[in-house]
Amino acid sequence: MVIFLLMRAIPGDPARLMLGERASPEQVEALREQMGLNDPLYVQFAVFMGDLLRGDLGTSLQSRQPVAAELMARYPATVELAIFAMLLASTLGILAGVVSAVWRNSILDYGVMAGALVGVSMPIFWLGLVLMMFFSVRLHWFPAGGRLDARMVWDGATQFVVLESLVRGQWTTFVTGLRHLVLPGVALATIPLSTIARITRSSMLEVLNLDYIRTARAKGLSGWKVNFKHALKNALLPVVTIIGLQVGLLLGGAVLTETIFSWPGIGRFIVLAIGSRDYPVVQGGIALITLAMILVNLLVDVLYTFIDPRIRYQ
Repeated sequence: MVIFLLMRAIPGDPARLMLGERASPEQVEALREQMGLNDPLYVQFAVFMGDLLRGDLGTSLQSRQPVAAELMARYPATVELAIFAMLLASTLGILAGVVSAVWRNSILDYGVMAGALVGVSMPIFWLGLVLMMFFSVRLHWFPAGGRLDARMVWDGATQFVVLESLVRGQWTTFVTGLRHLVLPGVALATIPLSTIARITRSSMLEVLNLDYIRTARAKGLSGWKVNFKHALKNALLPVVTIIGLQVGLLLGGAVLTETIFSWPGIGRFIVLAIGSRDYPVVQGGIALITLAMILVNLLVDVLYTFIDPRIRYQ
């Protein structure tokens, strides 16, 4: 309801944007009538909710194609980007948090926490432009945008370019797709990496002070086994919660990253739809992102039972 009302509060007429400035008022009015934009808001909302309950996200005002098909064609790109960013953020974030907790109050600890503070405070759009300028324009290490090189044509059965090319053994496509993932993935991973590092450190410090950890050390177990096998396993519960929340946010929050790096995902598609006042696309995109958030959080709740055997769902 909020998205529905906010979209209609934005100045601009979808019919006028579609027809152009040279269209006559009669043509604009006829198109508005055809698209149902002259109906009262409660009627438009009732139609939208009725279609949504049937699994129909409506028809795009710009392309006249089903919104569900348009979103599904672009969602795999967002999923691949989010998974890459989350793997990077989780691996480095947990490692940094553990190192910071084990050597707490050291220069290493202060450095990790200072880096986490900078990372969580850094605007993604600025970081994305800096990465693009340095690693793409100056060093020519990575491409500046897109999923594949302009001369490459993807003919896979799905839009999961990196994953499918890996499974099919198309190594040139896989390497090219992976190189295109690096810069937007790093930009997108910065904030969740910093958050995960701070939560891991806090949880590890709490666990490292428990009696069973002191007992394990007194028995002569190695530091690696105590820190990673015993302490980290029991400190993962809040970390997994944060990771689950961050995955859901990444699936819907890659708007700036996708726009900067011309990544053909759902975030960039929604931005373009907002600019063209394509109401069904924005409403359908937000509904899909919401569904992804709910499913990811459900998965996190299920994972609790595997991480902590004391948790059981009746």
